[in-house]
Amino acid sequence: MNKDLILLGHGSGGKLSHQLLDDLIIPTLSGISLAGQNDAALVDVGGRRLAFTTDSYVVDPVFFPGGNIGTLAVNGTVNDLAMMGARPLFLGAGLIIEEGFGRNDLGTILASMRQAADVAGVRIVTGDTKVVPRGKADRIFINTSGIGLVEHDFTISGASARPGDRIIINGTVGDHGIAVMAKREGLELQTDIVSDCAPLNGLVADIIAEGGADVHVLRDPTRGGVATTLKEIALQSDVTITIREEAIPLAGPVKGVCAILGLDPLYVANEGKLLVAVAPSAAERVLARMKAHPCGGAAAIIGEVTDAGGGKLRLETSVGGVRAVEMLAGEQLPRIC
Repeated sequence: MNKDLILLGHGSGGKLSHQLLDDLIIPTLSGISLAGQNDAALVDVGGRRLAFTTDSYVVDPVFFPGGNIGTLAVNGTVNDLAMMGARPLFLGAGLIIEEGFGRNDLGTILASMRQAADVAGVRIVTGDTKVVPRGKADRIFINTSGIGLVEHDFTISGASARPGDRIIINGTVGDHGIAVMAKREGLELQTDIVSDCAPLNGLVADIIAEGGADVHVLRDPTRGGVATTLKEIALQSDVTITIREEAIPLAGPVKGVCAILGLDPLYVANEGKLLVAVAPSAAERVLARMKAHPCGGAAAIIGEVTDAGGGKLRLETSVGGVRAVEMLAGEQLPRIC
């Protein structure tokens, strides 16, 4: 591999992405430590804690079952703010549109963005639009930035997992990545698979209200999936996390497609899922509160933080074995967010 070239795998959210961030981007721009590399930055302004985040969306196709690039952009940024325990407030949107893109399609995407913002209770207050020549983009790219307010004194961070913490997910894994891939590749499935794209700030508010200071980590497993995100948490917190394969919620059609195509659902992207690391004394209460929310009906405890140190992720398999799980190495599914 030519180390002087940027590859598609550098955008996968997995091991290559982390290498690019650690070797070049973060040291050059900011020098943020591993412990501070979360879904959003926390900044202090006049004694108030604000969360600030930005993300770019390049999904192919731009329309998919359950949403489009516009709903993805709004919900993704809302969720990144929520993962810091913040209440999302304001978004900015940057559009890069390829010449020849349909006005009707653009109108549909913009309407979806407005609707998603209204559902999440945020306002799109600023933005920018650029049009590039044919062939210089792939239809449309969207960048969204967001600001939220942290209204509590709890520390919620990828570096805050502790031994004994239970790991909870709010529903089935892999729905978004498989829905996008099926649409892109024209797969004829007997059962429709729909993206899980949704705003999670309401669910997060319930989790924090129930668990308070016992909620240690919130992360949404988007690019790289559940496995990569949990490995990131293990490294940030310097702990070992063990998850149980049989406890991980997985929809039958997604499981079937993954089996046919040889994909590991633990590495498939999600856009409406979150992972919680919560103290054992509060785990059942938080789980019950999550199950009562529309975005958490299939919530489940899938594992726990088993040891201090190591930065490891282990999977107890359905056949009784235990194996190490690493980050996604390169691209498993291109252009899914």
